Amino acid sequence: MSTISSGVATAAAAQGLTETELRQARVFLEEAKDGVAGAILRLTDAQWNFKPAADRWSIAEIMEHVIFVQERVLGPVRKQLASAPPPPPGYDYQAVDRIALNQFVNRVNKFPAPPFALPSGKYSRGEAVERYTANHRGLLEYLESTPDLRQHVMEAMPIQVISQGVYKVMDGYQWILACAAHTQRHTKQILEVAADRNFPLN
Repeated sequence: MSTISSGVATAAAAQGLTETELRQARVFLEEAKDGVAGAILRLTDAQWNFKPAADRWSIAEIMEHVIFVQERVLGPVRKQLASAPPPPPGYDYQAVDRIALNQFVNRVNKFPAPPFALPSGKYSRGEAVERYTANHRGLLEYLESTPDLRQHVMEAMPIQVISQGVYKVMDGYQWILACAAHTQRHTKQILEVAADRNFPLN
């Protein structure tokens, strides 16, 4: 990226989110919510708890992991971002946006969850749906009520892994996009479980 284009990108980021960016994030979050709703619609308890193999997650465990990430973004990440430093000079926020929107959802490359994000099977389906829905509303509120999302960045392991170290930080807007993308990524995993040949019929 040239010095001129870097300066333009940084200046644009400092002005806050555009209506296009807001609309993009709203749609991305809604797509994630609708995808989850369709994937877990009318599951029985046997289907909810079915594990394709000892080393693979059940749908219940996948949803617990999704909820954990939502609440991590809404909790400690949001809190740390509020006082985090501004983007570094030349930060290509548009490139990171594109990665969050287009590459985070891809399950071709799979990564093990860190130990602190592993599920324990603590939610019933009703509890998981209620919690996920509340967190979805929280993410929308975070998006709509935080005008300086672009003005603070913090280190983000997902972008470091996906970009192979080219990018190391994400701003608040990108954390919201990444959270929605993470949900969409794991909705694909839910569908993989449901497509297993041993998945209960009822």
